[in-house]
Amino acid sequence: MKKAGRKLAGRYRVGAGGQFRLEGWDPADTAGLALTKEEAATLLGKGADELLALQDKLYAQDRWAVLLVFQGMDAAGKDGTIKHVMSGVNPQGVQVHSFKEPSAEELDHDFLWRASRRLPERGNIGIFNRSHYEEVLVVRVHEEILEAQKLPPELVTKKIWEERYDDINSFERHLDRNGTVIRKFFLNVSREEQKKRLLARLDDPDKNWKFSSADAEERRLWKEYVRAYEEMIAATSTKWAPWYAVPADNKWFTRIVVSSVITQTLEDLDLSYPKIGTKKRRELARVRKVIARS
Repeated sequence: MKKAGRKLAGRYRVGAGGQFRLEGWDPADTAGLALTKEEAATLLGKGADELLALQDKLYAQDRWAVLLVFQGMDAAGKDGTIKHVMSGVNPQGVQVHSFKEPSAEELDHDFLWRASRRLPERGNIGIFNRSHYEEVLVVRVHEEILEAQKLPPELVTKKIWEERYDDINSFERHLDRNGTVIRKFFLNVSREEQKKRLLARLDDPDKNWKFSSADAEERRLWKEYVRAYEEMIAATSTKWAPWYAVPADNKWFTRIVVSSVITQTLEDLDLSYPKIGTKKRRELARVRKVIARS
């Protein structure tokens, strides 16, 4: 299982320093797996057990922090993936942050400020549902948003997106050098599958709350978003903070891939429970006697 999971994780990792074109990544790919819903759920459950055991050591060791970044088109399945993959972990050691439209306070700071405030502590797993990457995605597609960020006009040049890529890479390199392990997931959904999911939200009264008229407007900008994602992933998939282009047309497979990547990442940290020294053992022996006599 571990070897298969590691192979699966490596299959969708985007290499550093090269070009990235979505046409080369099949959103419906399942790596040759053909599982029923029950089989997929069983496999994901095993992954959840492994993840829980590793998370417990991560929390106890208190040396590393893990940051998981999720990006994708509307209806790519970010919420569901986070919910199902992380359902078995201890919530005490996990924080999920969803980044919506910036507040007035956030607009008065640099574009990385609000992300830096939500970084996970050592021993914890932080999850960004959308993230600082919105600043080179939605802001790039809707440049009117950039005007609201109050930057001095002379700083808004033709190189601003390349400069932001550099800033993000430096930011993530700094985190990596200080013990925060970063893994980034682009949930790669096809336009056809997105259409089905958006229509399902409209057809099912229980899912109407998920739909916004803005979803339809954003869908019209599909090509612009594809270009933005391609350039962003090519520029920011690094050895220390790689992107994974995860097929997202089949939700069960998306969840298995993401689970495999997270598990592999934690395994590579060589986590262990803190060792108890002689002084601590003597203290515990005294405590045992006190409890036994009480």
